[in-house]
Amino acid sequence: MPPNQTSWQSFEELRQAAESGDAASQCYLGICYQTGQGVALDYAEAVKWLRRAAEQNDASAQCYLGVCYQAGLGVPQEFGEAAKWFREAAEQGDPAAQFNLGVLYETGQGVTQNYAEAVKWYHAAAERGEPQAQFNLGVFYETGQVVPQDYAEAVKWYTAAAEQDISPAQCNLGLCYQTGRGVEQSDAQAVKWFCRAAKQGDKTAQHNLGLYYASLETKAPAEGAEAEASAEPSTEAS
Repeated sequence: MPPNQTSWQSFEELRQAAESGDAASQCYLGICYQTGQGVALDYAEAVKWLRRAAEQNDASAQCYLGVCYQAGLGVPQEFGEAAKWFREAAEQGDPAAQFNLGVLYETGQGVTQNYAEAVKWYHAAAERGEPQAQFNLGVFYETGQVVPQDYAEAVKWYTAAAEQDISPAQCNLGLCYQTGRGVEQSDAQAVKWFCRAAKQGDKTAQHNLGLYYASLETKAPAEGAEAEASAEPSTEAS
């Protein structure tokens, strides 16, 4: 079996490749056990195979193994171990691991809380297209925490995440358009993004849409009254 093979003709062929020491096969076999894909769900067995691949420096396996420790799947929950494996994968450029490591730094789980480190890893993951990292990075730029407040930069990252259907990013982007923060004010764009988030069940976006439509209902009668007043003939003496 050649090393790093990523396709197999059968589950048995996959297992044989994993048992022969192929890291990619071990990683995929571990994922199968973790997700119940083609085999009975077995977190302990997942950890066994993911660990074998992770110890061969397979970044995907390291990230998945970190998730096991983070969530307590097949092993006792241990954030320090999660951070260890996320870091191994993050330093190899794995975007999911970079995002997960950023979360641990932001929350202070398994590592000393450090927002600057969180932003560092979110930025690395965001540059590689990880949508949740893009959203989180946008929040940091909008609030000006750790980084200089920069609404345009926030809009940039919200847009990247929103286009990948991250509903909180869509909602925040809608707010940016509604208020004109970091982008030219546009009610049409605001409604567009509120609608996309609302369809995914985002309650804040649903609330914002309700407020917007309520304001239109209030505005319409007032405009109608003004139009009637301006159309009335003058009764002043000539």
